[in-house]
Amino acid sequence: MNQNSTTAEAISRLIQEFNKLPGIGPKSAQRLAFYLLREQPEQAKSLADAILNVKQQVKLCSVCFNVTDTEPCVFCRNEQRDRTKICIIEQPQDILAIEHTGIYKGVYHVLHGAISPTEGVGISDIRIRELLDRFQSNTVQEVILATNTNLEGEQTALYLQRVITPLGIKVTRLARGLPFGTELEYADDVTLTRAFEGRQEF
Repeated sequence: MNQNSTTAEAISRLIQEFNKLPGIGPKSAQRLAFYLLREQPEQAKSLADAILNVKQQVKLCSVCFNVTDTEPCVFCRNEQRDRTKICIIEQPQDILAIEHTGIYKGVYHVLHGAISPTEGVGISDIRIRELLDRFQSNTVQEVILATNTNLEGEQTALYLQRVITPLGIKVTRLARGLPFGTELEYADDVTLTRAFEGRQEF
């Protein structure tokens, strides 16, 4: 194929866009681009539509800041969830890992990051103020800190413990079944279940 043709330029651009995605290296990006080239046009259109729909329809829940296409999200509007417990996580995908275990029945709060001075992420850059606003209802009895077990996650957990404990709310941390450096979304069900069951006051 002539590399100067419009088609080759289009493929090259697609490879570059795939390569920007996390976990997709140059070889994987190339495979994905040529896979789509071989597929029927309907397959490519379906993928493009799904990507556009995510950007156009998905927003953040005004209560917990989970990603959602309804307001509020499915967890916040579910009356069966235990609103006396809030599990604090760094990213929306962490909810998928926790829900897969089936052990937790409370509600969530998504910070959308962790405190990281080296990367310029401070307290005001994540959803901490909105979390503190949720305590005004006086219904929360326990906050479960489920930030990642790395340096940034630990810094964030320590800060939250210092500001929440004086409010008279019990603060717990997932048990050390999660090895240091583990990101929650990659933990297996058994490890996560044990971490919830063995959570300790923080």
